[in-house]
Amino acid sequence: MKAAPARILITGASGCVGQHIAAQLYRDTDAELLLLLRDPAKLTAVPANDPRITLLVADLRELTPHAGAIATATRVIHTATAWGDPERAMAVNVVAVKQLLAFTSPEWLEQVIYFSTASLLNRQLGLLPEALSEGTEYIQTKALCLQQLEQHPLAERIVAVFPTLVFGGAVDGKGPFPTSYLTAGLSEACRWLWLAKWLRADASFHFIHAADIAQVCCHLATRPHQSNPEPGQGALRRLVLGQPAISVDATVSQLCRWRRSWRPPLGLNLQGALIEALIKLLRIEVNAWDRFSIRQRHFVHEPVSPPERFGLVSHAASLAAVFEQARLPHRGRPGS
Repeated sequence: MKAAPARILITGASGCVGQHIAAQLYRDTDAELLLLLRDPAKLTAVPANDPRITLLVADLRELTPHAGAIATATRVIHTATAWGDPERAMAVNVVAVKQLLAFTSPEWLEQVIYFSTASLLNRQLGLLPEALSEGTEYIQTKALCLQQLEQHPLAERIVAVFPTLVFGGAVDGKGPFPTSYLTAGLSEACRWLWLAKWLRADASFHFIHAADIAQVCCHLATRPHQSNPEPGQGALRRLVLGQPAISVDATVSQLCRWRRSWRPPLGLNLQGALIEALIKLLRIEVNAWDRFSIRQRHFVHEPVSPPERFGLVSHAASLAAVFEQARLPHRGRPGS
């Protein structure tokens, strides 16, 4: 007798990452998809009227009308989040997560893939103390939720994924997938390239494309869940999703090459007084978390988990591939 198809609930299903995950599961599996979203009009990557797809239209703070549907899910991929307003961030990023898990059925639920952010973690994937003491409302609530999930009765069924800097969609906003905030910011970065190419910064980071986040999540969600195999972690598995670290200087150089803009071999070291001068000159608003990030400089992690760690092939393993997928124009002339 053939087993019933999985029923996978995706929250934040109209977002950039959520739509990539939904599209891949729709294309590559026979899973029934429960898509929790606030605005069905924003769903562009999968056909909303397909019999395999059920739309659960609701704010994450108002899940009770869909409690019955949530209870039927065998897997949950929780991408929805909130930032900007402290009260809403607490309600969505902490309270609603507990409510969502309370509505699941322990006898049916096999796995939860919970989305956090790599900004919370130190190099060894431990929680940064500064995330709670200096973080924005988004960072603080994500850190608090992670602490609570570590002690949750379902902890052994939870995989916490921590995306690094997320690219996705196109800079012009056209295409089947929404544009991530980072990809949308590429146009602004190009406008400041004339200045950035004269600066040098001792800093590094990871990035990942939304399609590669989807690859990893679909891999996890379509295989039997196992207890946490990661060494040095507790019951809750932690996976930082990203490509190998790249320096800020290498990033500027690659962007210059893409835009066919000459970059001088030497530049001013971006540190101390120069950073403060630029903050004042450009009228940049900085908060406590920004100050911490400036001090931290290297947001790198070990291990980091690109698709290749799971035997997959990355959709965008390089910044050049990211720029191409974003349809970032080649402007300027060599030597400009």
